[in-house]
Amino acid sequence: MTTSNKPISLAGPVDADVLRTAQLNKFLVEAGLYETVEESARREEVLGELDKIVKDWVKQLTSQRGYTDQMVEEANAVLFTFGSYRLGVHGPGADIDTLCVGPSYVNREDFFIVLHEILSQTEEVTHLQPVPDAHVPVMKFKFHGISIDLLYASVSLLVVPSDLDISQESVLYEIDEATVRSLTGCRVADQILRLVPNIENFRTTLRCLKHWAKRRGVYSNVTGFLGGVNWALLVARVCQLYPNAVPSMLVSRFFRVFTQWHWPTPVMLCAIEEEELGFPVWDPRKNPRDRTHHMPIITPAYPCMNSSYNVSTSTLRVMIEQFQFGNKICQEIELNKANWSALFEPFNFFEAYKNYLQVDIIAEDDEDLRLWKGWVESRLRQLTLKIERDTYGKLQCHPYPSEYADPSRQCAHCSFFMGLSRKEGVKIQEGQAFDIRGTVDEFRHEINMYMFWKPGMELAVSHVRRKEIPAYVFPEGYRRPRPQRHVNHHQQSDKNATENGTLTGSPDGQLKRKLASAGVDDTEPCRSVKRASVSPVHPKTSSPLSGNVSDDPTSNNQTKVTSNASGGSQNSPSSGNVEQAKCSSSSQASEKSLDSIPSGSKCVKVEAACSGDVTSKQANCISHVSDSTAPAVVVSTTLKRVAEKVVLELVGSESLGGNNADLLQITEKDMGNVLAEKVHFGGNGVSQSGLHEELEV
Repeated sequence: MTTSNKPISLAGPVDADVLRTAQLNKFLVEAGLYETVEESARREEVLGELDKIVKDWVKQLTSQRGYTDQMVEEANAVLFTFGSYRLGVHGPGADIDTLCVGPSYVNREDFFIVLHEILSQTEEVTHLQPVPDAHVPVMKFKFHGISIDLLYASVSLLVVPSDLDISQESVLYEIDEATVRSLTGCRVADQILRLVPNIENFRTTLRCLKHWAKRRGVYSNVTGFLGGVNWALLVARVCQLYPNAVPSMLVSRFFRVFTQWHWPTPVMLCAIEEEELGFPVWDPRKNPRDRTHHMPIITPAYPCMNSSYNVSTSTLRVMIEQFQFGNKICQEIELNKANWSALFEPFNFFEAYKNYLQVDIIAEDDEDLRLWKGWVESRLRQLTLKIERDTYGKLQCHPYPSEYADPSRQCAHCSFFMGLSRKEGVKIQEGQAFDIRGTVDEFRHEINMYMFWKPGMELAVSHVRRKEIPAYVFPEGYRRPRPQRHVNHHQQSDKNATENGTLTGSPDGQLKRKLASAGVDDTEPCRSVKRASVSPVHPKTSSPLSGNVSDDPTSNNQTKVTSNASGGSQNSPSSGNVEQAKCSSSSQASEKSLDSIPSGSKCVKVEAACSGDVTSKQANCISHVSDSTAPAVVVSTTLKRVAEKVVLELVGSESLGGNNADLLQITEKDMGNVLAEKVHFGGNGVSQSGLHEELEV
């Protein structure tokens, strides 16, 4: 696959651009994005001390394994940095991503056993946490208070030279894929700095856009948005397209380019090269899985991979909306109608939707919460994918990467939120609802497979309306007045709610909605819950504890789903609760096909309230059932997924390379409708929405 680095424009800055760049730099400094000279010097000292530790560790192992005195003398390990620190865009308090490269006879087990023991006995090292089973094995710790993420790579050399160039493919000889992944971060960072035309302009622009992404809630790889390397690659590509532009111009061009980009056309800084080492590279012509990627951003170092495979249709939609917001503000800045602070206004997530999912994560203490939260957070993206899968993309999710904690709770606790909305343009009947109980049960079942579960680790998923968002998510502890919003999609969400019959009923019905306790109450302290001996809920079983997302204003009860590690609902089917039998019609309906559900059938709305008293063997979960005559269509996980047709008529390699600059010769005033290749990956038959338009709810 090839790509052309021919730029769109060679134009340099005018006086106004230079002035705006100075204003942007001033804003970034005042925002506290740069560390002091003293902090920079401290980081250098810490890296020097760590470098000495790993060198002594390798010499110690060399001596213990019977090598000659000369080998012991020559034994060496080299420390590299990557990530934001290597790219020069780190801020105060940021961690340092480091890689230790050692000889072939010092393996990964030595790293996680011997070096771990050395670090654990080092007084300046705290919060030591080895993660050997991660996709990229890592040792996390703090050294003199500075966070360090340390990787290890054993290369096929008996003596590692101090001037080792890891950008050369020769370092990849005779190593496993885990070691390749450990080397990739450094190799990618080096390639980025080689491929951008002006490093200082690249750094300022990247620092600006990373700050913008965090303010707008789209900086999180684990949630399905973009992480540091993704943003670096996007900014680097814009720098290639406008090689003489200064940062103020590059920020504006960034939003202009990616507002119009035809995803899933890949973003690439250079051609994808296929070496003879046999490692897999990103190639949708050969790998069917690569065709399903929504926002390919390809790493420039062999083996070239998609760095943004976590992006889903939902998170791509949110990012495009935010790109449009940024483009609009930058246009106003260029017309002197706004200043840079307007670009960095925080996204009012809790004002953007009328319905939310609240995910409460609970543990006995802070250490258990850290482990439990890490497990749950890494799988929240799956909940988004499952909801859209089971509703055929008609119910859209917006996961928010920020976490929140309720200070009134006596136990360790944090919450994540997802915004819910119907897909724009979907025709629905008044009062129709999405039943995602089975979907939530399936998600809980997977979460509860955590092998390091401890008593007190609990999970609760609840459907809440905008007016019921807990106060602790707001910085001042209370809801602020709703400001005038700049981005159109915020205003459209309210408009669509009335015109398209979205998730909510009348505003009066929302305001009168009664809050219910569901095992996790906002005011009561947490109590540790004994792990119930209940069989795990089958993913196809609809639990009465997860609620409908409904248009019906009568369904004004907050519905929460509590979970323990057994995977089952805390309200056992053997509890003999007579009221639950009334929900059988809804459960039976969920087993039917979409067409077999009568539009006038009744749907039972269920509100689960858990007392939290766990002295009895079973949790005292009480189901409050109220009949609703409003029609509801149940979309269950038992419905078969709509198969995506994949057309195997593949386009040529040059088209697959993307970023054909010949098609990017567009004037600055009118970028046109296409800012990518004429042929992109959407043309290979892979449906990006996964939704047949004829299916209606």
